[in-house]
Amino acid sequence: MASVPDEADPLADPPPATDDDLASALVLLDGDDSGPSRRQVLAGASGAGLLAASRPAPLTLQRPRAAPAISDGTPEQIHLTWGRDPATSVSVSWAAPDPAVRPRVLLRGPGGSRVASAVRRTYTDGLSGEVVYTYHAQLTGLLPDTAYAYVVTADNDGAAAPFSATFRTAPRGRAPFRFTSFGDLATPNPKWVLSYGQAAFAVAAVESFQPLFHLLNGDLCYAGLNPANQPDVWRDFGVNNQSSAAHRAWMPCPGNHEIEFGNGPQGLTSYLTRYTLPDNGVPGFRGRWYSFRIGSVLFVSLDASDVVFQDAGPLVAGPDPLVPAASAGNGPIPPGTSFYIRGYSQGAQTAWLERTLAAARGDTSVDWIIVQMHQDATSSSATGNGSDLGIRQAWLPLFDQYQVDLVLCGHDHDYERSFPVRGFDGQAGRDAVTGEPVQTLRPHPVTTDPDATVFDTSHGTVHLILGGGGTSGPLDEYGINAASGLRQAKVFTRPNRPAPAAAPGEFSRAGADALEDATWSAMRDTATGYGIAVFDVHPGEVRGGMTSIMLRYFHAVGADPVHPDSSQPGAPTPKYTEFETITLVRRRSDG
Repeated sequence: MASVPDEADPLADPPPATDDDLASALVLLDGDDSGPSRRQVLAGASGAGLLAASRPAPLTLQRPRAAPAISDGTPEQIHLTWGRDPATSVSVSWAAPDPAVRPRVLLRGPGGSRVASAVRRTYTDGLSGEVVYTYHAQLTGLLPDTAYAYVVTADNDGAAAPFSATFRTAPRGRAPFRFTSFGDLATPNPKWVLSYGQAAFAVAAVESFQPLFHLLNGDLCYAGLNPANQPDVWRDFGVNNQSSAAHRAWMPCPGNHEIEFGNGPQGLTSYLTRYTLPDNGVPGFRGRWYSFRIGSVLFVSLDASDVVFQDAGPLVAGPDPLVPAASAGNGPIPPGTSFYIRGYSQGAQTAWLERTLAAARGDTSVDWIIVQMHQDATSSSATGNGSDLGIRQAWLPLFDQYQVDLVLCGHDHDYERSFPVRGFDGQAGRDAVTGEPVQTLRPHPVTTDPDATVFDTSHGTVHLILGGGGTSGPLDEYGINAASGLRQAKVFTRPNRPAPAAAPGEFSRAGADALEDATWSAMRDTATGYGIAVFDVHPGEVRGGMTSIMLRYFHAVGADPVHPDSSQPGAPTPKYTEFETITLVRRRSDG
């Protein structure tokens, strides 16, 4: 049985720092960047737009689990997230092989040095029975747009030298900044299902652009597809990400593969134990959805598994049951069992979303609203999942009403951009089997100019599929209506619950049940399923004037395990080249 994460009092006074603590920290923080725990130096963009990220240092995967003579509290998987106010607060989180003794962060900045104690959270993995130890230190009272250095350590830290890194807080007020985004990352360890070496280069690509922060759009590591080794998969994911996530906030949203058997009522215990995320103020649902504000941009992170029709969490396909380790304390899970959580918040998330969007559009200091979620309202992937009517029903009317500018997703492992959309075309779908008309609430494009590169998002919302992090299963093949030659999308309009398969005792889930012409689809990347989106926010200089966000999408051509055009073998690559650039504009809210 997965345990409820345990926390000490976050308001308790931290233990006093010793002279040795502070002296050691000052030496480390003043050192050079050559040590293995410091950020890697990566090449920037060349004149041709080519990114050649240096090969990441070799990873130590699958840390040995032999019990040490003395407990090992060595910090690993260190990552940052924004606190309540990204201009003044940052959370430092990590894991350790064993319980850490006096885990803490030593911080140095313009105000001098101080020590922040860490709160411990643990859980017992519901399938393997392994106990996972995580630690979280909240750094508050920071100065906006300011560089800080920090050290993570514990009294039983077994590393030769404590881990040290740097970060920068967010700016206050209308200011330019950069962020990056992709989803569906996985790990570089090919032993795990859906992991692939490109995951290491994807993390290096984030660092090459030096963003203020990164949005990770769900399906972080696919631990749920490796049921006997869930904590090991999470460990390799965290070790890989540390070279970037220890220096800048990585802000995630849960995907369908963060849902794990035996790990909480929504299967999210592992995800929630490892991340400290802004509080949404809804009792019982902290961490599942949240928002944060940087400059004139409100970022809203959602859990779309609450509203989608698609059943895509873990499934026991059979013919044998899934039998947890005896130490997990859980019984066998029968064949045909899936973990379907549609409607788990009973409308609480959607009500929170409407309150949040209404407040933002009523605030004259907010210009942009950007939504992050995993599953898709607008995907025309042929080999992937496709679009989901559940999102269109629950959230697209709110996106229209409150003029959400941009929606970033993953789920399908490719890149696709929509035209700006508002409203819907009724009865535009048809049943995939019978051809009968089906209501898919097809998003209505406000323009279909294929050559346009500048879009006013006050007239419609742009949706992006950014599922090209690093999985072994790129999905860069797209639907075409064979009769008309038009772009075509699959749409889930009802649950696809497990059903008996052809083999006795085995179960499977059907694909999407409806089809529609994807009139909303503006751009697809057919060259590769891997890439990273880079966003530069320009707040404008005149009250009531125009503000803009430039989007550049860079893709890693040749990284597909099998090239989509030539069918020749590919391999992970550090080279990301520019695929397209567009600019989003809207009038500032302070006019």
